[in-house]
Amino acid sequence: MDTPPVPTHAFTYFFTVAESDIDQLGHANNVAYVRWVQDVAAAHWHHLYPTGPKSPPQVWVVQEHQVRYLRSAYAGDELRTSTWVADVKGASSKRLTRIERVADGQLLCAAETQWVLLDAGSGRPVRVPGEVATLLINGNS
Repeated sequence: MDTPPVPTHAFTYFFTVAESDIDQLGHANNVAYVRWVQDVAAAHWHHLYPTGPKSPPQVWVVQEHQVRYLRSAYAGDELRTSTWVADVKGASSKRLTRIERVADGQLLCAAETQWVLLDAGSGRPVRVPGEVATLLINGNS
């Protein structure tokens, strides 16, 4: 898995590591990183398509996560998560995410996630519409 630089069109979200994210080793648990990867992806989607009566009748689900843990995060750390879609094919998209500590700019985690678009009613995969794919790949941060 590569850890490419963040493109200018990436969606960026800032947050502070909560005490509840800390494990018995005194740093953020690996499960917290996976949650943050999913949270920033959802925030990006809702930024592009706010929830409401005109929301698309689809839902994204994770097919596969690849996560590289590089450094630890601690309670009170301010983190910057950046995410972008690198590719869309059929019903799936490849989303890249980087999590960095704001104070020193250190890369803490890099993730690549394969998402699948499902019809919300039937739960079946649906092809990503062309205009949605274009918006995801070109960005609208």
